[in-house]
Amino acid sequence: MEKPFKDKTALITGSSRGIGKAIARAMSCLGSNVIVNYTKQGGSSEQQAKALSAEIESLGCKSLIIRADISSRDEVKDMFSKITSSFDSLDFLILNAARAPFKPIEKLFERELRMLVEVNLFGNIYCFQQALPLLEKSQGRIVFISSLGSRFYNPSYPLGIMKSAMEAVIRDLSCSLSERGINANAVCGGIVKTDSFKVLRQVWEGIERIPDELIVEPEEIADTVTFLCSPQSRGIKGQTIVVDRGLSNRVYHF
Repeated sequence: MEKPFKDKTALITGSSRGIGKAIARAMSCLGSNVIVNYTKQGGSSEQQAKALSAEIESLGCKSLIIRADISSRDEVKDMFSKITSSFDSLDFLILNAARAPFKPIEKLFERELRMLVEVNLFGNIYCFQQALPLLEKSQGRIVFISSLGSRFYNPSYPLGIMKSAMEAVIRDLSCSLSERGINANAVCGGIVKTDSFKVLRQVWEGIERIPDELIVEPEEIADTVTFLCSPQSRGIKGQTIVVDRGLSNRVYHF
């Protein structure tokens, strides 16, 4: 079986579970080495990261597990120090990690506002700043994982504000980094079946009326990410591709 990403390396932030895990699996199936990142030491995230790493290595790819909170510049620097010690290059930076409360903007505490910005904006910026020398060497790709909250109102989804901001960052990066041979795009997922879907059902009135055929599987997001990392996407620059099974085309209520 052809392995188009053989000998290439991908860092996927927040990849111990959910969409990040699906992306890690998809990249390794195509031959890429994978750096699995998670935030909290101990507990289920760490165990899932170890299981995923073993799965990746069973496919004949290299895997490195790094615990790092991307909201900390120092922890991001340390993560990239470990990456450069273990791999000769970095070809793909997948910005997937996210953290936010499910509550209306007007009810956010100051600590929640800071977390919202520090993880979902500063953290992503810290990552690509540290990744730039490696990505320039490989003429690599940046892919940001966004969501429909970036463009549609949800009263209990302040994360959408940061997703929207990052889509603008990706647009600008595609221009500013073009001369270095680095491309950047984003994937905007619809309602995706992950752990957070259970929480979303508690805060989004009427979500249970959305038909199952409009619910996106994590693997569908992963398919689009691998496409954006491939040479076949060379003509797509600074764009946000919506993967929602057509949900955002519907103007009526369910």
